[in-house]
Amino acid sequence: MDTDAQPLERDRSSAPDEGSTEEGSRSTRSRARSWLRAGPGKGAGRLRLSVRTATLVGAVCAVFVLLLSTFVVQPFQIPSSSMEPTLQVGDRILVNKLAYDAAEPPARGDIVVFDGRGSFVQEELTENPVSSVVREGLAMLGLAEPADTDFVKRVVGTGGDRVVCCDDEGRVEVNGAPVDETYLHPGDLPSEVAFDIVVPAGRLWVMGDHRSRSSDSRDHLGSPGGGMVPVDRVIGRADWIGWPFGRRTSLAPTDAFRHVPPPAPPPGGGHG
Repeated sequence: MDTDAQPLERDRSSAPDEGSTEEGSRSTRSRARSWLRAGPGKGAGRLRLSVRTATLVGAVCAVFVLLLSTFVVQPFQIPSSSMEPTLQVGDRILVNKLAYDAAEPPARGDIVVFDGRGSFVQEELTENPVSSVVREGLAMLGLAEPADTDFVKRVVGTGGDRVVCCDDEGRVEVNGAPVDETYLHPGDLPSEVAFDIVVPAGRLWVMGDHRSRSSDSRDHLGSPGGGMVPVDRVIGRADWIGWPFGRRTSLAPTDAFRHVPPPAPPPGGGHG
């Protein structure tokens, strides 16, 4: 009986010999070096492409928003309490720039945003031009307060209207009709300042809803233009509150002026 141990033949399928192992290692290292050389470059290229694409998309979006704000709807941040309770400090309203045209001018009761130069403030612009451009860009996005020359008020009288304060019950009268201004701030009088004016054609008499906190047409009777805003200086009509989220709503028109008659024709009007 042969009891001497015999060497067994190695199973080549389960364990590579030294030559094949060394060759495999060299191949793996070569692939790794190739990946290290090529991988980061391709990744950086993809990253550059992504950054370029994101920048392009951001630029297109910014241009779209600016065009939208310039011609259609502009956000406007409320900086003061002059329109409370309708509008509160910090509200972002959306101003409809397509609301008016020659055939449909601002109407009594509308809340309008307007450029007050020449009526509420001096015509000359004193703000630094560079800071003005930056601020106007941010204001168009609703990210900054509007310029000191921009105001938001309610239209009380339009061209030809006679606006008087006050009747025996303390109400504002327009063309002889008393107006029940239910939108006024609780506790406010319609006006503590007496006035009797006729609004020139193409202009507006505007007042804030928080009459005791509003500097409006009443305060500029002695200014150039008599505190009455040219219609062509109106930026648009405030139609919505867009922010804060809890105050999001449309600004419904008031019916306070529904019974006001049209203005009387000027003396001699309608005669040949």
